[in-house]
Amino acid sequence: MKYVFLILFINLLPQYAGKSLRRDDRYPKTFEDIKNEIAGYTDIAKAIIDLAVHGKAQNRSYERLAVFADTIGPRLSGSKNLDAAIKYMFSALQEDELENVHLEPVKVPHWERGEEFAMMLEPRNHSIAILGLGSSVATPPEGITAEVIVVASFDELHKRAQEAKGKIVVYNEPFISYGETVRYRSQGAVEAAKVGAVASLIRSIASFSIHSPHTGWQNYQPDVPQIPTACISVEDAEMMSRMSFRGTKIVVHLKMGAKTYPDSPSFNTVAEIVGSKYPEQIVLVSGHLDSWDVGQGAMDDGGGAFISWEALSLIKDLGLRPKRTLRLVLWTAEEQGGIGAKQYYQLHKENISNFDIVMESDEGTFQPSGLGFTGNAKARDIVKEIMTLLQPINVTDVYDNADGTDIDYWMRDGVPGASLHDDLSKYFWFHHSQGDTMTVQDPNQMNLCAAVWTVVSYVIADMEEMLPR
Repeated sequence: MKYVFLILFINLLPQYAGKSLRRDDRYPKTFEDIKNEIAGYTDIAKAIIDLAVHGKAQNRSYERLAVFADTIGPRLSGSKNLDAAIKYMFSALQEDELENVHLEPVKVPHWERGEEFAMMLEPRNHSIAILGLGSSVATPPEGITAEVIVVASFDELHKRAQEAKGKIVVYNEPFISYGETVRYRSQGAVEAAKVGAVASLIRSIASFSIHSPHTGWQNYQPDVPQIPTACISVEDAEMMSRMSFRGTKIVVHLKMGAKTYPDSPSFNTVAEIVGSKYPEQIVLVSGHLDSWDVGQGAMDDGGGAFISWEALSLIKDLGLRPKRTLRLVLWTAEEQGGIGAKQYYQLHKENISNFDIVMESDEGTFQPSGLGFTGNAKARDIVKEIMTLLQPINVTDVYDNADGTDIDYWMRDGVPGASLHDDLSKYFWFHHSQGDTMTVQDPNQMNLCAAVWTVVSYVIADMEEMLPR
């Protein structure tokens, strides 16, 4: 009798090829099963989109951000404003009735720019708009007065090394892309100091300018003298370049009162919707709460932080509870190199196998087009299928590589990662400048970004199986 059963079983195999013979957890799902599972979220995705874009939650993330940005202002690492922002968000997340709202301690850099100005003395008097770069040292109390040498690249600086000694190096490097051009901001002071310069002024890393300097973090090297460094406007850099090209002598007086203090206590801010079936497994959505000390930090990264909060709010409003825990993390001290995220990673990496995906929005909340994704091919196929749920708002693309300083630690260890992909055409007009204010934000675009962020995070958190890695 047992042989008859075996023959019957073998004969049945071809019609079940590539399919799970049973629907319980002992057998892996095929991709067709997964597609069908994702298709089952169509109505929920539509409900999220309707609530975020057309319903009672319309413009909520924008309005919440406006109150926050107008009340708190810019939030530099180590500042009283950042402390106030963290307290504000801790209270707001509790009032929103999210779960496990708590603060995780972090030590963060504390640098203050102090008073600063620059004046061209030759060939004419001209006030140069500057913003000191993060971690810069101060000038002597009387300031620095020196002749300027203008270069367009590190290669030119090295070729003209003898000319640079005792001078202020002005970098007039053209903007190519942020990733490529930002090295002048981060390394400009070090390279200038290596050839004996007394200070460096960096053309702002901006694709467009209206005489507005853009700040950012820069890094010294232990074996290289530390010289004062600041960013200047595109217009002033180009003007001095033209003067230099004509052979005109340029003399600048620079005064900076920057100070670096001992590291300060700060916090990553955390809230959750606890999973119904696999509460130990985590889908993490995030943005960073700190900003530079200019503008309002509304774009970088108020928008990303607030659509991440909005994702949990929308899910709660709809009475949904995913199988996995949906965790919101508002990072601290991202602008200084992901300090809060690094300490969070060190604290939680022992549970890395329980992190399903890490998501960060830190490139604006403009018109969204899709999702940047880092993960293996199987995971990418699943994410592509999830993005089809966003066809009602025409945001379905999946791009190579997620981008986010705060989630890099996890992605390097193989955890899938995602970042919001949106229209960056004007992002670097305002980045790290006085222009980063609520005026940059658009409520309709934020609604769409919140819908994308919520649909993706909820579906991944609620699917029966974690993303493959």
